Amino acid sequence: MVGKTIGEALGECIAALDPAQLPAAARTMAQNLVLDVVGLCVAARRSDYVQAVAASGLAPGRATAIGHARTVDAAGSALINGTAAHGEDFDDTFEGGPVHAGAVVVPTVLAVAEEFGADGLALLKGIAVGAETICRLSLVAPMRVHKAGFHPTSVFGTMAAAAAAGATLGLDPPRIAHAFGIAGSMAGGIIEYLADGSWTKRLHAGWAAQSGIRAALLARAGFVGPLSVFEGAHGLFHGFARGSFGDYGRLVDGFGADWVLETLAFKPFACGTMAQPYVDCAIRLARRGIAADAIDEIVCEVAEGTVHRLWEPLASKQAPPNPYAAKFSTPFCIAAGFILGDAGLAAFTEATVADPRLRSLAQKIRYVVNPANPYPRAYTGHLRARLKTGKVVEDRQPHLRGGAQEPLSLAEIERKFYANAAFGAWPREKAEAARVLVARLFEGSVDLAPLRD
Repeated sequence: MVGKTIGEALGECIAALDPAQLPAAARTMAQNLVLDVVGLCVAARRSDYVQAVAASGLAPGRATAIGHARTVDAAGSALINGTAAHGEDFDDTFEGGPVHAGAVVVPTVLAVAEEFGADGLALLKGIAVGAETICRLSLVAPMRVHKAGFHPTSVFGTMAAAAAAGATLGLDPPRIAHAFGIAGSMAGGIIEYLADGSWTKRLHAGWAAQSGIRAALLARAGFVGPLSVFEGAHGLFHGFARGSFGDYGRLVDGFGADWVLETLAFKPFACGTMAQPYVDCAIRLARRGIAADAIDEIVCEVAEGTVHRLWEPLASKQAPPNPYAAKFSTPFCIAAGFILGDAGLAAFTEATVADPRLRSLAQKIRYVVNPANPYPRAYTGHLRARLKTGKVVEDRQPHLRGGAQEPLSLAEIERKFYANAAFGAWPREKAEAARVLVARLFEGSVDLAPLRD
C-alpha cells in the first residue's frame, strides 16, 4: 500500500478478483443472499412504503422491480428492491458491524447486470465484492458511525454499492477508486426514524444501492473523485465517525483471500438484529409454562452500545407508536416472542401493537447495562423474570441464532423464502421457479423476467 490511498489499494484488490476462484462457502453465501432478498422483496411489494417508492417518478428501463410487472432503469430497480428488501428489517446482518449487506448489494448488482448485460460470473463477483466491502468497512471504526447518529448500512452501503457496481461493470482499479471518491459525497442516512417509527430507514438500503450505481457509472465515464475518500482529513470516516482514525487494515488486508462475508447472519425474526437473541430467550421462557400475568418484572442485561436504538427512551419503547417502531423496541419484541411465540412479519401489525397483552408485558420490561457484554463482536440475549410469587427465572443466549455460531441451514433459509413469498401473495409454483432461477443465477446470461409479476 506504500504510496497508495485506501481506495486505490481496494480498487486493485477488487479488479484482480476472479469470481471463478471464489471459495465454495463465499459462493453459497452470495446465492443465499440473493434468495433471501428476492423473498423479502416479494413480501414487501404491496406495502405502502414500497408503493410510494414505485410511484415516485422512476425512469423506464430494462431492470426488474421484483414482484412488479413494469421494468425501470438500473437506479430505479435498485431503489425499489433495496427499499423492499430492508423495509421489514428481516434481512441479513453482519454481527461485527452491524450492517445489512444483501439489501444493498443484491439490488445493486441485479440492476446493473440486467441493464448493462453482465453475465452470471460478473454478477457473482459484484455480490461477493459488495458484501465483503460493507462488512469490512464496518470493522474499521466499530460503533462510531451509530454513535454519531448515522445508519452504517446507509453510509457504508453507498461505498459497497459503488464497489459492487464497479466490479459487475468490470471497471479498472483507477475507475473503482474514483467511484469510491464519488460515492463518498453521496453517502448519508441519519437515524432520526427512531423518534417516531417513520420510513426513512427503510429507504436507506435502496438509496445506497442507486447511489453506488450512479457513482460507478460516473467513474466509468471519466468523472473523478477524491482518492483519499476513506482516510482523508475530510473523508468518509471523518464525516460519519467523527474522526479519520481507524483500523484500515480490516478493510484491505486479505481482501479477496479471506472472506468475512462467509459469517453473515440470516435473521429468524423480522426485527432489530440485537433484539433477536432476547426474543429467543422469551420464547424459551414461555415454553417453561410461565404465564405473562404471573410476571412482576423482567430485567435484561444489555450492551451499552444498543441502548440508544433499542431501549431508550424506555417509556416509548415499552409502548411503541406503530408497527415499524415496534421492530426497534426490545421490550415489544420480547413481549411478542413470549406471547405470540414468534417475531415474524405477522408480529408487527397495528393489531399486535395495540394488543393489551403485549403492551402490558412490555411495560414490565427494563434493562441494566452489562459492561462485560461482548457487543459488537457477538450479540447476546438475557432475561431475568421475577414472578409475583417472588420466584426468579432466567434465560441466556450467548450468540445470535442464524449467525456464525448457529447458522441457519439451507432448508431453513428456503423455508423463510417460501414463507416471505407467500406473505407477498406469490403462488408456490412461482416461488419455486424463482428459487430455481437463483440456484442457476451465476451460470451464463442473466434473465430476471421470472421475478416480475
